Amino acid sequence: MKTQQLRLEHPIHVMRISLTAMIMVFFSITALAQSTVVDIVVKSANHTTLEAAVIAAELADDLSGEGPFTLFAPTDAAFAALPEGTVESLLKDPTGALAEILLYHVVGGKAFSADLSNGQMIETLNGDKIEVTLADNQAYIDKAMVTVTDIKADNGVVHVINAVITPSEKMADAKKATKAPSGQGCSN
Repeated sequence: MKTQQLRLEHPIHVMRISLTAMIMVFFSITALAQSTVVDIVVKSANHTTLEAAVIAAELADDLSGEGPFTLFAPTDAAFAALPEGTVESLLKDPTGALAEILLYHVVGGKAFSADLSNGQMIETLNGDKIEVTLADNQAYIDKAMVTVTDIKADNGVVHVINAVITPSEKMADAKKATKAPSGQGCSN
């Protein structure tokens, strides 16, 4: 039996094969691309402050890891509702108090809305616990209302909340740093 040899001497054939190979590689990479909880924040027009804070606190790589993570993501409006100067004060020590507050918004594991129950206490990545309250067909995380639920990521899930939540001692430190009058601030 005689075998035929394919000759690719003509430049057009070489270009077609190269182009085909490049397209196949591109689609393979695109098919393998992941969407992490950080990617969801970065792609959201309503989370630019959270994105900047996560990057400043050097948590983007960690939260882009394998996980799984549940992120309770405060909106830009939630950050804007903090006492004046709070965000700026926290950015002065991004890997300290800011990182601790951000880690208070993250739970190890996937917690979809159907997994949450009234009165549930969930340990966050900073070691403190947040409380889930279900009332009037609405979910609250430490008194912050969950406005969007179950945004799925390859390494977890994101829920959008309308306030920045903080462990009480971290908020007290932030208030002292900004000298804000008491009674203002975020939900605990």
